[in-house]
Amino acid sequence: MVQKYQSPVRVYKYPFELVMAAYEKRFPTCPEIPVFLGSEILHESRSEDGAIHVIERSCKLNVDAPRLLKKIAGVEHVFFIQKNTVNWRERTLRIEAHNETFANRVVVRETCSYSVHPENEEWTCFEQSASLDIKSFFGFESTVEKIAMKQYTSNIKRGKEVIEHYLKELISQGITFIPRWSPPAVEEEERAPALGGAPGAILQESGAAGTSREPPASPCPPPEAASPDGDKLDADYIERYLGQLTPLQESCLIRLRQWLQETHKGKIPKDEHILRFLRARDFNIDKAREMLCQSLAWRKQYQVDLILQSWRPPALLQEYYTGGWHYQDKDGRPLYILRLGQMDTKGLVKALGEESLLRHVLSINEEGQKRCEENTNIFGRPITSWTCLVDLEGLNMRHLWRPGVKALLRIIEVVEDNYPETLGRLLIVRAPRVFPVLWTLVSPFINENTRQKFLIYSGNNYQGSGGLVDYVDKDVIPDFLGGDCMILVEILEGESVITWDFDILKGDVVFSLFHSKRAPEPSHKEATSPSPSGAGDNVQLIDKSWVLGVDYSRVESPLVCREGESIQGSHVTRWPGFYILQWRMHGPLPCSSSSLPRVDDVLASLQGSSHKCKLIYYYEVLASKDFRGSMSSLESCTSGFSQLSGVTTSSSQSQSSSHLSR
Repeated sequence: MVQKYQSPVRVYKYPFELVMAAYEKRFPTCPEIPVFLGSEILHESRSEDGAIHVIERSCKLNVDAPRLLKKIAGVEHVFFIQKNTVNWRERTLRIEAHNETFANRVVVRETCSYSVHPENEEWTCFEQSASLDIKSFFGFESTVEKIAMKQYTSNIKRGKEVIEHYLKELISQGITFIPRWSPPAVEEEERAPALGGAPGAILQESGAAGTSREPPASPCPPPEAASPDGDKLDADYIERYLGQLTPLQESCLIRLRQWLQETHKGKIPKDEHILRFLRARDFNIDKAREMLCQSLAWRKQYQVDLILQSWRPPALLQEYYTGGWHYQDKDGRPLYILRLGQMDTKGLVKALGEESLLRHVLSINEEGQKRCEENTNIFGRPITSWTCLVDLEGLNMRHLWRPGVKALLRIIEVVEDNYPETLGRLLIVRAPRVFPVLWTLVSPFINENTRQKFLIYSGNNYQGSGGLVDYVDKDVIPDFLGGDCMILVEILEGESVITWDFDILKGDVVFSLFHSKRAPEPSHKEATSPSPSGAGDNVQLIDKSWVLGVDYSRVESPLVCREGESIQGSHVTRWPGFYILQWRMHGPLPCSSSSLPRVDDVLASLQGSSHKCKLIYYYEVLASKDFRGSMSSLESCTSGFSQLSGVTTSSSQSQSSSHLSR
């Protein structure tokens, strides 16, 4: 079997001529690369004007192989023939190499190129491809293949460091600029500088990378790290948006991407989407390609690419599907909370059928991928998966109704086949005694890699160290699980509409809507420890020092809501800023000297209470022109569950849950 390697585009932030000078220092020997023992020039030629220089070398390499294998093969070293062609006029270098030793048993071919960056002529690009075909090697074909690829990939990184080393050496010697080649007719004729080649063996040639020195001024602005429009991927883009990959993993991504471009018409999947299928199949290109092609056909058949624009969940699903997006975990992954134990799965399946539930789950997965992309941009590092927090309080035998379990198994199968490696972690809390029965039914349908991401907590052992706080900040954890919360809605323009819909399950509460012109400042805890939430999220908006009427204002009169009541309402925003939806316990509140109660007074009142209140809420923000008095917008609708408790911390007693919506 032929092993192939294709590198991403690696960039030196130095001019081509300076990179070539550093490259030349690697010959005839290079102490920085121990496996390279030396080289001998076999042939050298130049064009009449000196613009093209061709040099052919025999390179001697020491292969890090077991001594027994070397003894069986009867060799201590291997030789490669390398041909370098530099074009000073075009500012390119092409390197072609093949093995001379054991050429009848092993075929190694490599092609590398250096060229000027297409958007910045003061930068230099490097690309590399290679193939290894072991036809026969005394019965050790598999061993030789592993040794060759291992040493090759390790030398890629080493070669990159060597180029950087020689660039720094040149700069330390005061060589920071080398003039470009000019034809003899323009300037006084001079020979083009000699070019020393680089060992081109598959076990030796390596990529190039920039150093910390800023490039000279250029008429072209430095390009942002982004996926190229063509069939090439930039190494900096891969690291910034896709994460750390080994050279062979990079190669698998590039080759599968190229194959899709050649065989599929129209738009191909995003790089992070392709990478998920490669990871799901341990970077076996053939298996990943098969899985991905089946998924692409499925997406086209069911028009999944349009689901976020076309899917509108039925009213029953909006009202009774107990799940919603809620910030992110400590790793920056989007967090989805599902209260499966509180959901009437039997009623939903009977009323809506499997298809509606499946479409809704697909829309959640599509939204999850979209949020991963957004968080990647927010946090400046790759976020490729999301976290799901499943609360099983209330799960019982009625949830094991056979048609419901059948629908669940189908959903699991579809998600496993088409959304691999999108789940970063699954936190299951308050698992009841009936959970092992459900787990026995569904676990065989879940991929082993996915099962390893499950963390299951029974009873209250999810609280404290070793529980949810290890993965989710406490002020992101819903207070029905012992965390702190509240709802925050940021309005960037006036004339938007905030709508809400909530049911009081236990106790009496007072509902209020406040407005603040300024963004809140983080608490002391948030100021001294990193938060995955980003600016503006997950903060206690109503600080104890805030004064109502000064720091924030009330925009809706307080509404007393009794246990068992359902409340719907809306508010047309007049000013940009932050709007705070707040629920607090209903009871007599002490007032300050002004007629407006302070937050301290509210907290003091709640601190002395031992009662609990529960409510379930939904809210939505719409442009006024789109407002129809409904909760049908999938993009903006968020659901959550709230429990106000007098025994929780003071920061949580005036707030129920939080969300930032733009």
